[in-house]
Amino acid sequence: MSAPYRDRRKIDPGRGTHLPDGSANDNDRIEIGPTPLALGEWAAAGLVLPDLARMRRHRWQRLTGAVVRAGLGGVLLFDPLNIRYATDSSNMQLWNTHNPFRAVLLCADGHMVVWDYRNAMFLAGLNPLVAEVRTGADFFYFDRGEGADRAAAAFAAEVDDLLSRHAPGERRLAVDKIMIRGLRALEARGLAVVEGEPLTERVRAVKSPDEIAAMRCAHHACEAAVAEMEAFARNEIPQGGVTEDDVWAVLHAGNIRRGGEWIETRLLASGPRTNPWFQECGPRVIAEGEIVAFDTDLIGCYGMCIDISRTWWIGARPPPAAMVTAMRHALDHIRENMALVAPGVSFRELCFGGHRLDPEYDRQKYGCRFHGVGLCDEWPLIAYPDHWEEGAFEGVLEPGMVLCVEALVSPEGGDFSIKLEDQVLVTETGHENLTRYPFDPRLTGAG
Repeated sequence: MSAPYRDRRKIDPGRGTHLPDGSANDNDRIEIGPTPLALGEWAAAGLVLPDLARMRRHRWQRLTGAVVRAGLGGVLLFDPLNIRYATDSSNMQLWNTHNPFRAVLLCADGHMVVWDYRNAMFLAGLNPLVAEVRTGADFFYFDRGEGADRAAAAFAAEVDDLLSRHAPGERRLAVDKIMIRGLRALEARGLAVVEGEPLTERVRAVKSPDEIAAMRCAHHACEAAVAEMEAFARNEIPQGGVTEDDVWAVLHAGNIRRGGEWIETRLLASGPRTNPWFQECGPRVIAEGEIVAFDTDLIGCYGMCIDISRTWWIGARPPPAAMVTAMRHALDHIRENMALVAPGVSFRELCFGGHRLDPEYDRQKYGCRFHGVGLCDEWPLIAYPDHWEEGAFEGVLEPGMVLCVEALVSPEGGDFSIKLEDQVLVTETGHENLTRYPFDPRLTGAG
């Protein structure tokens, strides 16, 4: 006998009509989100879930406030992650990155319009702050062919009309990313288009308490998936025939099983393929007595990015002394640099202060010392001193910012690299390391 509908439709019949994050406790709901596996793990860990309605209102208010302070008529968003920030809705996110069919216009009076795929205009309905849902922001060639210019002109006319009604007299419009024909169509209507990325990146940089709660949940889920990946690597690699892709697939599966979304890169490598860093995960068969290093770059639950790195020694015999030395140096690098993180500290201080890599590791160091993180890797990027550009990244840390602290210790001409990275919250009094995943004690010389 099948279960009654009142139970079958719920994700967890014991929770009532809504889950702790405020989303509907309905097994057939449209809204994506964490799975029962993730919810159970978070409950066991005592995590507090975000209030999604409050988080969405906070984001809407921050964006609207930034538009008003900049004296703009509105901000027009095409970047899928900016759209996610504004609406908390998603639709074919990766496909949308190279076939831009979604857009959001947020006017100075707070009126928010979403253009979506014509057969999926219901997806933004989870957010009552979205005032209108339309279609017609798709003016890329695959979809429109030789009619793409006409489609862009029609879209621009709608934007112009909306601004005339919701920001009368204001002709300045911030736009984050747009195809050339779309930009020309907006300018042909007399709109003064300004760069929107500085506005959106700075708005997103400071997280609300609910966004931090969402990030804590996503971080816990990511680390659970990383633990599954480590267990697989340690148990299966010594048996033989295990490829880098086999190991990487475990992280993907663990992320998806918990309601995560995708992984941005393929940064897992083994043995000598770890040097130089940035070789992509592939079919190489990993041997016992080698390292596995990775960078999660993972978009997890609630769309939050969890960007952490670890390096593992696989095998019964001890790792080479050079690896242990490099690992300890990498730990010193992230720990001493992390100690700088506190409210009011300037980006310049983060660049020029802290730990210095030994000369043999300097040439192949990572591309930055710190970077912001939220829905993806975000502003600011804190370079190493030799890549500092005057005026490019001036600012100070604020409570609610989240930074990733990087270390790549990679000897030039060597046959290994050590990659480590932790994700750190700027608090009112200093910082909190959100990353709990342990470092490999064999590589630190402690195991």
